[in-house]
Amino acid sequence: MELNYELVVVRESADQFTLSELATLAGAESETIRYYVEMGLIEPVAQVGAQLLFDANALCRLKAIGRLRRDVGANVASLGMIMDLVDRIQALQREVEILRSRM
Repeated sequence: MELNYELVVVRESADQFTLSELATLAGAESETIRYYVEMGLIEPVAQVGAQLLFDANALCRLKAIGRLRRDVGANVASLGMIMDLVDRIQALQREVEILRSRM
């Protein structure tokens, strides 16, 4: 008797995506996403065994990276600087909103 087992990925949250799901949603190749993870452009929120899990923020970043590569012609080296600046701007915007709410 042959037993078949189905591999089930356990997610901590319903709004998490596997690498292949993220690739499909973003219209990107899984290998490209793995490369971006290695370069520090995208960060997984969890890892179950060898399976990386990503959140909606990773999807937004991946789509932004795709637009930068397609529309601006940004190379991978410049993507790190651009995404770092975007992160800093967003942090400053959040800080301004907090300060305004205290007025």
